[in-house]
Amino acid sequence: MAVVYVARSAALTKWASDVGQGKHIFKLGVAADQDAAKTAIDAGWAGESDWRLIHSRDVPDLEEDAVIERLMRKEKVIDPTYYPKLKGTSGVFRITLTNVQNSLLVAKAMSPDEPLTDVKVKPKDIAEYMIRNALPAPS
Repeated sequence: MAVVYVARSAALTKWASDVGQGKHIFKLGVAADQDAAKTAIDAGWAGESDWRLIHSRDVPDLEEDAVIERLMRKEKVIDPTYYPKLKGTSGVFRITLTNVQNSLLVAKAMSPDEPLTDVKVKPKDIAEYMIRNALPAPS
């Protein structure tokens, strides 16, 4: 089984904020297993070594390109050829917080037990949103 994971780097987030990309920058990736994901995250991307795993999910075997392509339908990927800092790193997304909030509000509205209140989005919520939108719909 493969693992879809979302990671975040504080240093890359600061850089992205400085160049006008905002502060909600996350890396989506696919690894063969949890150990491979941990190894990739520890190695880092874009010249940063402070990457942390935010959330992961075991999934049937998927290709990373297909997962990134599906999430690109909803969110903006940062082009690694335009920003030399990324050095060819694919799967770095700029997440629109409004999309995540709307998704959480719809989920709350569909649940009969939850009162419809304002939502405070946490990084784990963003990671779950990314993984949910990157995976194929269950059949």
